[in-house]
Amino acid sequence: MRVLVITKIFPNAREPLSCPFNRQQFAALSRLCDVEVLATIPWFPMAAAFGRWSAAGRLIDVPWHDVIDGVRVRHPRYLLVPKIGHSIAGYLYAGSLLPVVARYRGRVDVILGAWAYPDGYASVLLAKLLGVPAVVKLHGSDVNVVARLRGPRKHLERVLPLAHRVVAVSKALKESAIELGVEADRIDLVRNGVDGEIFHVRDRAQARAGFGLPKDGRVILYVGTLSRPKGAMDAISAFEQATRHDDDVRLVLVGDGPGRGECEAAAARLGDRVLVVGARPQREVALWMAACDVLTLPSWNEGTPNVILEALACGRRVVATRVGGIPDVLSTPLLGELVPPRDVDGLAGAFLRAARAPYDPKEIAALGARGDWEESAAKLRDSLQKALE
Repeated sequence: MRVLVITKIFPNAREPLSCPFNRQQFAALSRLCDVEVLATIPWFPMAAAFGRWSAAGRLIDVPWHDVIDGVRVRHPRYLLVPKIGHSIAGYLYAGSLLPVVARYRGRVDVILGAWAYPDGYASVLLAKLLGVPAVVKLHGSDVNVVARLRGPRKHLERVLPLAHRVVAVSKALKESAIELGVEADRIDLVRNGVDGEIFHVRDRAQARAGFGLPKDGRVILYVGTLSRPKGAMDAISAFEQATRHDDDVRLVLVGDGPGRGECEAAAARLGDRVLVVGARPQREVALWMAACDVLTLPSWNEGTPNVILEALACGRRVVATRVGGIPDVLSTPLLGELVPPRDVDGLAGAFLRAARAPYDPKEIAALGARGDWEESAAKLRDSLQKALE
């Protein structure tokens, strides 16, 4: 089976740490069938002059061809209208990719669009032109945020039901796809995997020593994009409220994003109690997880975040918001605590309880166990095969 993936959420030479879940899943899929990825890059005239504010400027020098984790990757550019282009983004995306995708006529069996809009929308249209089936993979914010905008929702309600199969990473996303008009029997639940070679139970004291952290005390860890919708600022506010008179608890934020400056300003105000370390490779992220007592992810919306699966594999409890597929993962209080999104007071209380709650890391890892990426890729391949049939 020859698979052409179209997605704007994939690593590139400028952002090699981006979207590791897609990189890992598609690399595993490439060991089961022939895979090529069109990892698109935004572009607009004079984009280079706006590198400070726009991804189009920051990514302008990404090479057109690459090999990432053994997968052939092309980086075609698509025309982006910043800020105001939601309603026409699908048309622009499909039109920009048409000359590139047309060259694959007779060379692919199925197109997989990874992200509902504009990727999935364009994938359905382009697949029709090639005469092959289309499969659309839903992730989280593409449905929970983008699809709630008037223009994108209208387009998705018209086009998403035309996809041969739809892949959802959580039950909540499956229900959202049904609301967009997709028939339930054409939706496959394919959960993300965890790399057990990287994420597993390690000795906490040894991990802390590697980062120069005190052996005693407590560490709350945040891993993800530093932004308000991901809850990074909520985590800092809740931490400050919960630990105002407790100097032996620290908050570590691993990641980068538009809110990094705000996070660093808060860290400067709170001294060495808050540490912002920036984006880190997965192997180092696993060591930070080993060093912490609890991981937090207070997102306002989610699919099934891999960082929670990885923390559980490392034997660490989680405090997160009750959104998307997170309740499916934190299915028992032993694994962690759920709070409403944007509830800083509730989050602060959960921090107080979780930071000092005793638990057995091996028990957490066993209860939270999920399949690996090979298993996830095999289920994705099965969904692609159903589209062909």
